Amino acid sequence: MTVEPNLLGEYLRARRELVTPDQAGIPSQGTRRVPGLRREEVAMLAGISAEYYLRLEQGRDRHPSPQVLRSIARVLRVDDSYLLGLAEDKPRRARRRPRREVVPPSTARLVAALPYPAFVEGRCLDVLAANALATALSPRLRAGGNRLRDVFLDPAEQALFPDWERASAVLLAGFRQSVGSDIDDPRFIELVGELSLASEHFRRLWGRHDVAGRLGATLTFHHPQVGELRLDREKLAVSGTDGLMLVIYHPEPGSEHAEKLALLASASVPVRSSVPGCRTDGRGAG
Repeated sequence: MTVEPNLLGEYLRARRELVTPDQAGIPSQGTRRVPGLRREEVAMLAGISAEYYLRLEQGRDRHPSPQVLRSIARVLRVDDSYLLGLAEDKPRRARRRPRREVVPPSTARLVAALPYPAFVEGRCLDVLAANALATALSPRLRAGGNRLRDVFLDPAEQALFPDWERASAVLLAGFRQSVGSDIDDPRFIELVGELSLASEHFRRLWGRHDVAGRLGATLTFHHPQVGELRLDREKLAVSGTDGLMLVIYHPEPGSEHAEKLALLASASVPVRSSVPGCRTDGRGAG
């Protein structure tokens, strides 16, 4: 008999341990044996019974009402939409086949034509297509790479980020949001298993259950050729696909960072953009 994973309970327990009594407005008295809130404290603040909350964490009740989940999300200071997704009643599926992720031809042409570093990433942050300037920004930004594997395991990629620990945490939170409760995806299983064995930093962050959208941001790179390089990052959903994102880095026009990016573009060796026709399994992620 196969035991269903307790995604909701694991998430509640991990996030409960990260909320301090002060954050929840609870006076802290004496020594506490738990790092965050107690179960009964979460239940009290959410307006539910302690016994019911215990059943949720233990997986004995996996279908709480949306009202209950929103109350708990408020107490735990998390996004209620992700919590609602974990509690959705999804049908059991047969053993999954590897997911094929294909870059639409029009998107591939756009990536190649853009005058800025650009690439397409899949749901598990595999790099599916990249232009020459993206590869000049980071040699790991090429088709067949994986952003998680590179950021957590490659010292050269880590050196690009002045605040690598924060960058890796944000990247991992976006990955968890992207995958959601679809944890029987073979690519997800392979990637999380590999990184859990290879990186203590990954294991620690994975245990926090941080979740964040795959959003735009302003990033600072420490590039070995041009020094500090500040670029705005856009992440745009590729229409007609299941979770593919077009990622574009661009500088503020007229800034020193625009000049540095132009210098990097002129110094890079012209190569054809790397765009595979399709991916039949996760092993092409290098």
